[in-house]
Amino acid sequence: MLCIRLPARHMVAILTAFTLTTGTCQPLRAAVDAPMVKIENFAFTPHELTVKPGTRVIFRNDDDIPHLVVANDSSFRSKALDTGDTYEFTFTKAGDFAYFCGLHPHMQGKITVAP
Repeated sequence: MLCIRLPARHMVAILTAFTLTTGTCQPLRAAVDAPMVKIENFAFTPHELTVKPGTRVIFRNDDDIPHLVVANDSSFRSKALDTGDTYEFTFTKAGDFAYFCGLHPHMQGKITVAP
């Protein structure tokens, strides 16, 4: 077994670096916790979602063909999303935001932003 002895000041430096490194993981965890709307079987799931102002919503295409996410009021619009692609939008104002698929207009959903 290998045993390495380090001066106390080196141990402090290593532990400080470790603490700073692990402390920066919180924003990454927050990104995973963002509400998600899945695009699957030519539908948005959930069909309706309620969030608070300032919430970032992730749209993910789980279908085998491309889709677009387009707000009825033109407040947001994604690029064409291939399978596995995502689009993110932060809803800053309260209100109802209806949206549809720009390639398949029968696909519709709604985000409600309420305090």
